[in-house]
Amino acid sequence: MKSEIYDLNLWESGQKKIDWVKQNMDLLRSIEEEFSKDKPFAGLKIALSIHLEAKTAYLCKVLAAGGAQMYVTGSNPLSTQDDVAAALVHDGLNVFAKYGATEEEYERHISKVIEAGPNIIIDDGGDLVNLIHNKYPEKIADVIGGCEETTTGIIRLIGMNKENKLKFPMVLVNNAKCKYLFDNRYGTGQSVWDGINRTTNLIVAGKNVVVAGYGWCGKGVAMRAKGLGASVIVTEIDPIKAMEAVMDGFKVMKMEEAAKIGDFFVTVTGCCDVITENSFKVMKDGAILCNAGHFDVEVDVKGLKKIAVEEKAARNNIMGYRMQNGNWLYVIAEGRLVNLAAGDGHPAEIMDMSFAIQALSALYLVKNKGSFDENIIYVPEEVDKEVSRRKLKFWNLQIDELTEKQKKYLNI
Repeated sequence: MKSEIYDLNLWESGQKKIDWVKQNMDLLRSIEEEFSKDKPFAGLKIALSIHLEAKTAYLCKVLAAGGAQMYVTGSNPLSTQDDVAAALVHDGLNVFAKYGATEEEYERHISKVIEAGPNIIIDDGGDLVNLIHNKYPEKIADVIGGCEETTTGIIRLIGMNKENKLKFPMVLVNNAKCKYLFDNRYGTGQSVWDGINRTTNLIVAGKNVVVAGYGWCGKGVAMRAKGLGASVIVTEIDPIKAMEAVMDGFKVMKMEEAAKIGDFFVTVTGCCDVITENSFKVMKDGAILCNAGHFDVEVDVKGLKKIAVEEKAARNNIMGYRMQNGNWLYVIAEGRLVNLAAGDGHPAEIMDMSFAIQALSALYLVKNKGSFDENIIYVPEEVDKEVSRRKLKFWNLQIDELTEKQKKYLNI
């Protein structure tokens, strides 16, 4: 077993976190039971790069129960929980991750899991897939395929595929209905405000909240802000999404105008340079900025540092920057994913669905090895439906079924 973590002695604390989420993840528990019996990944190596906290750790243990040799790293230096990493190493998994890892350490960690020669890649943002293509092309022949968790990662995959650079099948887990309809909307909506609230200890009610981006994640953030009593402003580049935001009861304006009145700013776009120097200069004293997109490029923190005349640590995980006009602006978690760098991420019940899709998609790749004509693979509808049926069963809910007459009427 090979690993590089902060301190193995932390494992008991991490194990308690994993045990807690396990009891609230019915789907993964049922899949773990099946994998333990069938061992579908026996003899295979799985490289996984997802935010390394308790729910991710339980997914790793489920895949290991299926016979996989697990090589695990985080997908963000500030979202790794050292005690959780220690618990996985204590259970015999190979883990390369530390909280607050330097850029050099982070790159070494993701390299380690690729150097193991994985057969399946489970990625969050595309770092593993890009690394194996660019630095370890000799390892590609061993790869059956992989799964991608995020919108950002899918954008990267589609770009690679258009240029004929993607060399193995990748399942777009994020595009499954049981992922984006729940994880992106309800998961992001709750976890973002959990991260903001626990870090700032400030009231949201009565404040102006600016949400940049009205995709599924942005919808969730705006919805929960409204529920907390905020006046919500949405900024968008898509006219249809902008109309949707208006009809959902939110104000829509350009960022340069929203910057003048916002109290909280949350970027959820998947793009770079969403909040930049022009906006910083007109923001109110005390404005709080954070990012809920995958990479720390949406709030231009580097640009903010350049124009600030003073900076200080205002509170744990909050940096303050004083502008030339005397106003202080505050950035949570260095502009990294606020729900994970300043919180515990999505609720366990939400990630239960997303990680069930991950586990079953990995199984789908193994069962259909060598039979894919394309390298961009959508989650099969039967996998989506199976996850939803199981979830309803665990909720003790039943739904109607079409009669034969109804099927004939609908031409099914």
